[in-house]
Amino acid sequence: MSADCSFSSVLEASRQGWMAAGGEDTLLSLALPLDGIDPLQALPVLADQAPFQMLMDGAPGLCLAAAGSCQQLELDGARRFELAQRFADLSLSRLVDTRPVCPAQARPRVVLRFRFFDQVGEHHHGVMHPPAVEAVLPRWQLTRQGRRGWLRLNGVVNATAEARNLAEQLWLKWEQLQKELPQVASSRSPTQLTNGNTEHWKQRYSRAVERGIDLVNKGELHKLVLAVRHTIDLDTHFNPLPLLQRLRRQQAGSCRFLWQRNADDAFFGASPERLLSLRGGWLRSDALAGTAGEGDDGNQLLRSDKDRREHELVVDTLTNQLLQMGLTPCRRRLPQLARHGQLTHLHTPITAEVQERPVLRLAEQLHPTPAVAGLPRREAMAWLRTLEPFERGNYAAPIGWIDNQGDAELRVAIRCGHARGHQMEFTAGAGLVRGSCPDREMQEVDLKLQVLIKEFDAATIFNVRNA
Repeated sequence: MSADCSFSSVLEASRQGWMAAGGEDTLLSLALPLDGIDPLQALPVLADQAPFQMLMDGAPGLCLAAAGSCQQLELDGARRFELAQRFADLSLSRLVDTRPVCPAQARPRVVLRFRFFDQVGEHHHGVMHPPAVEAVLPRWQLTRQGRRGWLRLNGVVNATAEARNLAEQLWLKWEQLQKELPQVASSRSPTQLTNGNTEHWKQRYSRAVERGIDLVNKGELHKLVLAVRHTIDLDTHFNPLPLLQRLRRQQAGSCRFLWQRNADDAFFGASPERLLSLRGGWLRSDALAGTAGEGDDGNQLLRSDKDRREHELVVDTLTNQLLQMGLTPCRRRLPQLARHGQLTHLHTPITAEVQERPVLRLAEQLHPTPAVAGLPRREAMAWLRTLEPFERGNYAAPIGWIDNQGDAELRVAIRCGHARGHQMEFTAGAGLVRGSCPDREMQEVDLKLQVLIKEFDAATIFNVRNA
């Protein structure tokens, strides 16, 4: 065993960290290398009984699991991006990191989840909704890239004895993860689904799509992305981890995510769309619009005038938004094809060098993209309030992390489900532009909903019962 992986080294690091801070309420961060452990598989052990759990699974890239809360922020209002950035900056700057020299994947992170709208619509007051932003400095963090992994523990200490206790907790968890890692499998009887009647959302959506197409054909909007919500009842508690494990195989190009506030509130999915990533001062954003289903190799998508126009609207808008911030974005001249399971999308990556700009200021400029809202943005969002008979919640909003060097990853939370108690909600949308056909838009939304629903069935997590 190396000196870096001994209890005495962890103990000494905690003591030196506490002594260097020398004050009350010291925010101490301890870390140990932990190779070969899958964060998705390890999340139940990492969390133990902690209500809050979070996962960002970009494997074979970075996989991050977080559990428990050391510091947190929840708020509503138009200043949510600014205040979330302030919280992340303050929390990470206060952190006394006993491993200041470590790989990028091991850095301490603040994890974040946003709601689509900064305020709840007037027709949806009186119902519980998630905050406009939630930001958490987690107590536990486990990361892996390739086979290289790191376990990190953050905690507030006020005395040498508390620093020692923090070191002991890290060491015990480090040992436990190597000895007791369970297999991700459904240990319960299959969950039964009821009230899964798709005709409910299809009837509502048909009327909204006709109105939306009328708006774009008349020129009042250039684009509108209307979503539907399909609600079903569960007769047992839902465990999202087996599904996420399966999505890792079936949606390898996507980033699987989970934000679980408690055992009865789990928001999860497999996002193909990057709002932005920031690495070493370089930003990347993905324009993703235009969808084809199974059996289309992408050639029809590339030849579709409607899909190409819809995609170009997204590319041009993202590029112009970055230009407005004084950046110089670069983009490919022609879109690529991106395959995510059975779906294929038109995809154009956009990059830019960033000079000392807060990442959440950039995110505020880009959210919501035309791929999930429409154009012009303000008018499209007002029509979403009118035509969608539900509150979007976290659907199509940013979810991700910021680390202590300013690097970040924020995904657009689409291809998602939200389990609350014994009720499950699936949400998906389609973009309406001039030339859109109601039947085709209905088919596209159904394809996107089935991404998750079919995986439930294939993984035998659910037995579907006709309503």
